Amino acid sequence: MGVGKGSLAADKVVEEIRRKGGKAVANYDSVEAGEKVVKTALDAFGRIDVVINNAGILRDRSFGRISDEDWDIIQRVHLRGSFLVTRAAWDHMKKQKFGRIIMTSSASGIYGNFGQANYCAAKLGLLGLSNCLAVEGEKSNIHCNTIAPTAGSRLTQNILPDDLLEALKPDYVAPLVLWLCHESCEENGGLFEVGAGWIGKLRWERTLGAIVRQRTQPMTPEAVKANWTKICDFDNATKPQRIQDSIDGIIEALNKIDSDGGVSANHTSNVTSTATSGFAGAIGHKLPPFSSSYTELDTIMYALGVGASIKEPKDLKFIYEGSSDFSCLPTFGVILAQKSIMGGGLAEIPGLSVNLAKVLHGEQYLELYKPLPRAGKLKCEAIVADVLDKGSGLIMLMDVYSYSGEELICYNQFSIFVVGAGGFGGKRTSDKAKVAVAIPNRPPDAVLTDTTSLNQAALYRLSGDWNPLHIDPDFANLAGFDKPILHGLCTFGFSARHVLQQFADNDVSRFKAIKVRFAKPVYPGQTLQTEMWKEGNRIHFQTKVWIM
Repeated sequence: MGVGKGSLAADKVVEEIRRKGGKAVANYDSVEAGEKVVKTALDAFGRIDVVINNAGILRDRSFGRISDEDWDIIQRVHLRGSFLVTRAAWDHMKKQKFGRIIMTSSASGIYGNFGQANYCAAKLGLLGLSNCLAVEGEKSNIHCNTIAPTAGSRLTQNILPDDLLEALKPDYVAPLVLWLCHESCEENGGLFEVGAGWIGKLRWERTLGAIVRQRTQPMTPEAVKANWTKICDFDNATKPQRIQDSIDGIIEALNKIDSDGGVSANHTSNVTSTATSGFAGAIGHKLPPFSSSYTELDTIMYALGVGASIKEPKDLKFIYEGSSDFSCLPTFGVILAQKSIMGGGLAEIPGLSVNLAKVLHGEQYLELYKPLPRAGKLKCEAIVADVLDKGSGLIMLMDVYSYSGEELICYNQFSIFVVGAGGFGGKRTSDKAKVAVAIPNRPPDAVLTDTTSLNQAALYRLSGDWNPLHIDPDFANLAGFDKPILHGLCTFGFSARHVLQQFADNDVSRFKAIKVRFAKPVYPGQTLQTEMWKEGNRIHFQTKVWIM
């Protein structure tokens, strides 16, 4: 098992397939020569649609007796072999926009088994590999699933009795594999136990857990012990499926900790003082002034990017320059000001080291002092209004003032959250922050829905937000999302347009100011539902994804 090389088994399978009218070809290379294995298939069939990684050997030893050789050969055949064969087929599958991949794990890998530490590690490693390929391959119609079969094979023929081998024939596993590999099967990223004619799907389950620290107290093992029952209580458990589910859970916990007073800072008074003074030095820093020029084409492009459409006749004034009352949408004001954030100026703020990969747009305030001209050139001045310590991160308030000549046209406040930069002992609140007002506790007065286009983010980014998170699937995956997400400021534009349409008959002169907090991601193609409440001259609203 794992030593030597023979062709008998492969030849027998080829002969059986051909005898039944099929076409088959044998390859005698090791799975460590994955390129050669795949080349054999390409030479014979011209393409490769399915890869079933099933090569395996055993080197069972109790953990203390496993040699380096016992460990390495198991990883090479099971895990590295599956990697090499799949990698050799991967680009071919991507080009043809189709592929089905099966990884063969084991109950030993899932649950553990005495004397098989090397085997268990490799088999669960295959599940991790499969989960990653399911995410990466989805956009190319490449599906990857994992089976954990209990079946008689050459691997177990000297271990199991004959009657059990007969009851666990591979014939009782193959139909599941065939279905998972069929072009009509949409299963992706699944894990299945199978044997003796029975099939069951497995999934992860997670307790609701417990928060075991507070801002004003350090986290201690005693607190972990005190909450252990709750940590391990599977009543009302969740069933996470994607890495984003994990990230969402952590962010939710951070928000709860912050709302209870933040996170304890475990530094000396000297370090706290130094950090606080450094961040304080950033407050009041002025970024270099910049100009924002725009044409009617830019305002039209923006309107289309936030959902204005010829399907709604009243939108024509925003998307046709020949309209008698052609107007610039009020929220275009954020586009004029965002160069302060997009242009790399954050990295130049003294006393503030900002990792741009950890920057999130938390909140946005926009105030107009007069309607935006249909085209023009505005001078913008940006200043760091304040820096707040939220424990799990810091919040920087960036004020941007936009002028036409000497006249102030609009004012923006960007609330920028920098993940992991908090805990420096700074203040938590600021009288300079524009605060969002809670929505009324009653049914909304009006509700509008809009379905975003699959191309919504691609269209919106033409207004100047080039973040690849909103267009590049690979970049979005790295950030923990299934696919590119819609810009928060795009949803912001949809929401403001709904309010303007419902309560101001699209009269831009009636728009004064808007404040929003960004809560959860939206994906292009989803339907946005804006709920609105009118109280005097103020409209409260919340926008969420509408699920049918």
